[in-house]
Amino acid sequence: MIFYDTHAHLDYPDYAGDFAEMLKRALDGGITKMISIGTDLESSARAISLADKYPPIYAAVGWHPSNALEAPADIRSELRRLGKHPKVVALGETGLDYHHLPSEKPESSPDDDARYKEKQAQLFDQHLEVAAELGLNCVIHQRNALEDTLAQIEPHAAKVRGVFHCFVDNADTQKRIDALGSLVSFTGISTFKNAQSVRDTIFATALDRLMLETDCPYLAPVPYRGKRCEPAYVRHIAETVASVKNCSLEALSQATCRTAHEFFRGLQ
Repeated sequence: MIFYDTHAHLDYPDYAGDFAEMLKRALDGGITKMISIGTDLESSARAISLADKYPPIYAAVGWHPSNALEAPADIRSELRRLGKHPKVVALGETGLDYHHLPSEKPESSPDDDARYKEKQAQLFDQHLEVAAELGLNCVIHQRNALEDTLAQIEPHAAKVRGVFHCFVDNADTQKRIDALGSLVSFTGISTFKNAQSVRDTIFATALDRLMLETDCPYLAPVPYRGKRCEPAYVRHIAETVASVKNCSLEALSQATCRTAHEFFRGLQ
């Protein structure tokens, strides 16, 4: 049985000291493909470099919404250039994040919040536009911005699908995402004792409408919670999801890997 880690930040310095060992642990554990996710243009380039060097690694290229204010006004040409690499399988992560707003700082104002949200929306639109041009889908980051995120992706839904990564919303929200032709992906949060609502959503989600990820180095599953996460830990997430879905690990492997191949163009 094999599984994929469809969302990992393998270019982060957290792995600089033991990258080869980390990758071996993943492969030994049956995690045969990993997608390294870009968070800005430099991170995206590093993800591509890893994909070039290591056959099991692929890349997604994009600019994280939380870093929107540091982004150039227009990154479409760079997204096009990076997105044409043969091992780039998606754009992102992109989307909207209103969890921490500039107005939380004493020197900021609500006008700063409006500019921040506008810049995020502009970048999100640029990702969706280029994804449609290149025939790629998008890795979606959404936090405290659900309605705006759904409204922004809806006009593009005929050409671009999204995977709402690190999904923690309820089953009704998953159905709305599914209606747009998009998917959800679950992390180690699914194993947390206090995450019954996430497991309820997993139970309600069709087996062919979900994927698995670590979002490493974050969100290590039980029994590693609080430690550095890594792709090998997909196995623990898979065990929890299979238990919740009352299916075999083999059935989960077949379904999630098939879904990943259908979603991520160029995943070999």
